[in-house]
Amino acid sequence: MSGELAVEYRIEDLAQHSGATVRTIRAYQDRGLLPKPERRGRSNVYGDSHLARLRQIADLLDRGYTLASIKELLDAWDSGRGLGGVLGLVAEVHGPWTDEKADRISRTELEAAFGGQPDEQAIAEAVDLGVLERIPDRDDEFLVPSPQELAVAAELHAAGVPLVAISGHLRELRGQVEHIASRFLEFTTEHVFARYLGHRPPTDTEAAEAASMVRRLRPLAQQTLDAELARAMRRFATRQLQYHLGTEGALESGGDPRRVTLPAETIRAVEGLVGRAHVADFIAAAAEREVHARTLDALTANGRDTSDVDQNI
Repeated sequence: MSGELAVEYRIEDLAQHSGATVRTIRAYQDRGLLPKPERRGRSNVYGDSHLARLRQIADLLDRGYTLASIKELLDAWDSGRGLGGVLGLVAEVHGPWTDEKADRISRTELEAAFGGQPDEQAIAEAVDLGVLERIPDRDDEFLVPSPQELAVAAELHAAGVPLVAISGHLRELRGQVEHIASRFLEFTTEHVFARYLGHRPPTDTEAAEAASMVRRLRPLAQQTLDAELARAMRRFATRQLQYHLGTEGALESGGDPRRVTLPAETIRAVEGLVGRAHVADFIAAAAEREVHARTLDALTANGRDTSDVDQNI
């Protein structure tokens, strides 16, 4: 039984099969990302290995890697260190961080969910925020990455919140949540992942162990945030209720509020941002965020000091 003949491509054919341009293929060759082709007379011949390499590069670019970091990974693979663990880690990090499934919604359904009137500006804002995604060649349907988030917006609008206020609130909330996510990742990277990802690139085994750790730690941020959000919502909702019932002087269970003198300019600036009724809540929340941030910084610093002591023993 004869073996299969190896597939051969001219550079134009390779470009067509890979989706890369001829110019891009030549640029990858010049940067050492793609092996040189075999010379046959006056022609350059490429094989399946070149096609596979181009697809790997495209996949890593889609995942946010730079060409320089891709070259390091591919060099490690070519030297026999392996890429299986690294690609497994990439897939673990870039995989879904929620069980929620994306859905689709028609323009008619969308308008019905938000009062029945078309609002192109609101749709454009939702697309800009990523709440909706346009589908190529479909003007009457949208992809909804998070149906839950869209449902919350619809409920708020039905309760009387203007769409512009909802989008503004989401932008503000997203910035705050991204800060929390960043701090959690900094914390876990320093105290957990540094041991696996200290090499550039990590070994196959180190990357596989880091991927396993991502799976273990992934739910922790959500669980912590859920608990802290529930605590904060109860506290501030109680304050709001006390204010509107005229009992703002009443003490929360276990609370010990104290008066603090603030500059008049600060009070006026906060009033301009959130309104007079929400000044106390805003200042309390800002102070709590600062306390949490400084506490985490102190814990991190202590961790570094302990690490330095251990290394000097």
